[in-house]
Amino acid sequence: MIKQSFLILHGLGGSGLDHWQTWLAHELQIRNGDVFYPAFSNFDSPNKQVWLEELDTVMNTIPKNQPLTVIAHSLGCILWLHYTASQNRKLANRVILVAPPSPNIVLNAAITFYPVPLSGTNLTRTAEDTLFVHSTNDPYCSMEDAKCFKKLGLPSMIFPQSGHINTESGHGKWPWILQQCLAEDSQTVII
Repeated sequence: MIKQSFLILHGLGGSGLDHWQTWLAHELQIRNGDVFYPAFSNFDSPNKQVWLEELDTVMNTIPKNQPLTVIAHSLGCILWLHYTASQNRKLANRVILVAPPSPNIVLNAAITFYPVPLSGTNLTRTAEDTLFVHSTNDPYCSMEDAKCFKKLGLPSMIFPQSGHINTESGHGKWPWILQQCLAEDSQTVII
């Protein structure tokens, strides 16, 4: 079995010890994955350019000879969209973008991240597979605003009544995301 790399990108405010991303990092490590889980600077009032530079530094440390899965949450999804806009090469095999905030409502604490570069071409150029994950009652992205992501023409999953898919909505241990990361066939979406 080929060793895999996993890059986990947190959002505004970080993820914390009880968040599914922290749980996921641990679960992947005990399964012998190379896990990269950077803590970005000033995560309560981030600067897009600083985060992009920090992400680029991390990307340059990830082994190029291993399949890479990127798992982003919230503002980490928007960070990934900005990063792919500046890249002209394949970066990852799989990307899972969980609970991206609305591209139509500017978060004051993250104002430098707007406008959001919405381009399916950027995503397909930089990854073999990209999956968007939304919730029907995400306070940061209504189902109406989620249509902006659906229009990119990439697969999406919608979880009913799952809030922002974070600790507050009960997502500490989240087996579904672990299954997605470990699935042999990236086209397989396990529900």
